[in-house]
Amino acid sequence: MSLTALPRPSLSYLGSLGAAASTVRALTAIVRNPLEALPPEIYREPIVVSRMAGAPRIYLSDPVLIHEVLVKNANALGKGEEVRRALGPALGKGLLTADGAHWKWQRQSVAHAFRHEKLRALQPAMIAAAEDTGQRWRVQGTTTVDIGHEMMRTTFDIIVETMMSGGAGIDVGRVEQGITDYLKPSGWTFALSVLGAPDWIPYPGRRKASAAVAFLRSSLHAIIADRREGVDQRQDLVAMLLAAADPETGRTMTGEEIVDNLMTFITAGHETTALGLAWTFHLLALHPAVETRVLEEIVTVTGGQAVAAEHIAKLAFTRQVFAEAMRLYPPAPIITRTVIRDFVLGEHSVAAGTIIYVPIHAVHHHPALWDSPEAFDPDRFAPEASKARHRYAYMPFGGGPRVCIGNAFAVMEAVAVLAVLLSAFRVSAASASPPQPIMKVTLRPKESLVMRVEQRHV
Repeated sequence: MSLTALPRPSLSYLGSLGAAASTVRALTAIVRNPLEALPPEIYREPIVVSRMAGAPRIYLSDPVLIHEVLVKNANALGKGEEVRRALGPALGKGLLTADGAHWKWQRQSVAHAFRHEKLRALQPAMIAAAEDTGQRWRVQGTTTVDIGHEMMRTTFDIIVETMMSGGAGIDVGRVEQGITDYLKPSGWTFALSVLGAPDWIPYPGRRKASAAVAFLRSSLHAIIADRREGVDQRQDLVAMLLAAADPETGRTMTGEEIVDNLMTFITAGHETTALGLAWTFHLLALHPAVETRVLEEIVTVTGGQAVAAEHIAKLAFTRQVFAEAMRLYPPAPIITRTVIRDFVLGEHSVAAGTIIYVPIHAVHHHPALWDSPEAFDPDRFAPEASKARHRYAYMPFGGGPRVCIGNAFAVMEAVAVLAVLLSAFRVSAASASPPQPIMKVTLRPKESLVMRVEQRHV
């Protein structure tokens, strides 16, 4: 189903819906799982307005209004306090959390690393990391795996090898655990920011999260120090950040700013793709007919040979499968912005201080935008179907000027990993219980997604 816009009830009518909600119940839901704190109406309506803890909040599921906010009024928006509280301690003022001119020059500094020709050169490293995962499963005689953990390790190997030239012996296990420890209490940070509570307020998991941040950032500082002192000429992301200069002032990045951006790419860059892959394996295990189509495509494209770099772009249906998994389970399920100057949205004025949410999870499950939205159907992303759909009805990587700079990188690595592992292993569900998605900044399964792996006999 394709729409230009959804019917729009008035803001005043929807405001009464929010006024009736209990702030205490909403805050409890945020701590438990921020997805549960979304007004349920936003899964049916185009726009919902409410007030929580004294602040007006607008939720948008209409692609036209989302475009109007994120693109036409991008300069009227900032990341806001909620994002700062949740991500600032780890990511500082890097690309994901910065605003204004500071964001713009950082984005320009790393844009070259994500040009298409650069990404194509990284495909062999993506394939090699996936092959290493398969070899690890074989050597271990693996029968069951935590597929989320395995994909975290695989995509971490890819991001470190491609963006940091191997990472100089980073402790992969500690980094992965550190990211998990940091994100686990994120519901508390969101809830406390909604209340406007002081930064020093204690909450469960805060101490472990702080220790995780200290370890992660100190590890990256050590890498930067080694690179500054050495004669290493590798042209990777670290080199770009070291050489980056603000075109207006000429200033270069401090060590803290380089760490901010490396933290952004390591945490956001590998976590989201890994989760997308984990959910994809889960969905394929439930839909063997789709898995068969993927396998047939891989054999057709590769001629039954090992997956190589020149094959990745030709695996169109495999890419559709990953896209549909990210529709059902968007790795970053909510975009938050704070209005920093008044602007007009549709026929209504939006005042500075208003919090705007684009609940991507709701957009991707909206029955006015998608036929049978809960069904797994990769054919939604066939070329003609995609062309008929509004650009902002599907946005796993966000949208507007701040669309994820690594979106093409993520899709490319996901297709490479799927092609390598699916051609060698059958992955099936180890539990009859469906996994519950829970938002910890990213959309994770509440319990470990344990799956059986079995070598295919060719």
